[in-house]
Amino acid sequence: MISIDPNTQSERDTYKLLIGSVVPRPVAFVTTLSADGVLNAAPFSYFSIVSSNPPLLSVSVQRKNGAPKDTARNAMQSGELVIHIVDEDTVAAVNETAANLPPDESELDRTRLTPVVSDVVKVPGVLESKIRMECVLEQVVTLDGADQLPAADLLIARVVRFHVSEELYEHGRIDASKLKPVSRMAGNIYSTLGEMFTMERPV
Repeated sequence: MISIDPNTQSERDTYKLLIGSVVPRPVAFVTTLSADGVLNAAPFSYFSIVSSNPPLLSVSVQRKNGAPKDTARNAMQSGELVIHIVDEDTVAAVNETAANLPPDESELDRTRLTPVVSDVVKVPGVLESKIRMECVLEQVVTLDGADQLPAADLLIARVVRFHVSEELYEHGRIDASKLKPVSRMAGNIYSTLGEMFTMERPV
């Protein structure tokens, strides 16, 4: 067993250990609106469920040189965002939105994805996504880095409306085999659902 003190290595080396260890990670495709009405879209794999009552999700948006990225800034300004689950049918298009564009350009213009009006929030969603969740921003936790600059904005989002494709909705449950979710591994590697097995919890 190798023991590693993160304080003795670079941030990049620690990053590689984390993204190679915490796998697979679901990918959130997040849309937000800028103050000027530009529809921003970007994928994030630092993403998870926080609570079911209330329904809360977390998305951690890493900062660049201490400055918030468009997604975090827009969400903090408007208090709204739409979170989509990335699947095999949308992953190639979603990957295009990871391009580093200025705030006045919409990443969706690089794709053939279709904006769709939301029911509750002002931020449009993406029609092709099998699952999308309209959210309001519940809380933001800004995390400082080792250099004392803000390192990340942890967005806690409350789901106010679920949109689920009929083909994968069965008796209140999601059929994962029909969703075909895609998860992130390390580097440029992604994974599909793969083999599943059942295990009963102890009483």
